[in-house]
Amino acid sequence: MRTLDEVDIKILNQLKKNARMPLKELSAEVYLTTPAVSARIEKLEQDGFIKGYHADLDMEKLGYGIKAFIMITVEPEDSQKFYEFIRLQKCVLECNHITGPYSMILKATFSSTTLLDEFLGKLQAFGKTETQVVFSTVLERH
Repeated sequence: MRTLDEVDIKILNQLKKNARMPLKELSAEVYLTTPAVSARIEKLEQDGFIKGYHADLDMEKLGYGIKAFIMITVEPEDSQKFYEFIRLQKCVLECNHITGPYSMILKATFSSTTLLDEFLGKLQAFGKTETQVVFSTVLERH
C-alpha cells in the first residue's frame, strides 16, 4: 500500500468537506494544475482511499426522525443468513460486527416507533437484541 503525501491528504480533506468542490477550486487549494489534481483523485480512487461520493441527507427532514442503535447476538452458524437479511433492510444505515456480549450493532432509522417495533420483531428471529433510541446527535463526522 502506498503512503499518502501532503498534497494527497489536502485533497482528501477538501473532498471530505465538499465532494462537489470544482476541480479548479481544489487545484488552487493544493497549488497544482487541474489535470494533475484530477489524476491524483483518480489514483486515490483506484487505490481505494476514496470509496465513493455520497450526499449527506437529513433523515429527520426526510421523515425518518427515529434513530436507533440495535445490538444483537447472532450465532456464527446463522451469520450468512443474517447478513443476507440485513442487506435487504433499507432502514439499516450501518451494520458492524463487534466484540463484547453482542456480536453485531446496527444503526437504523425509522419514521415511527411502530416500524421500529416491527423491525425488532423480525430481528429477534436471529437472536437476543438490545435497543438504544437516540434523543439527539451531538457530533456526526463523515
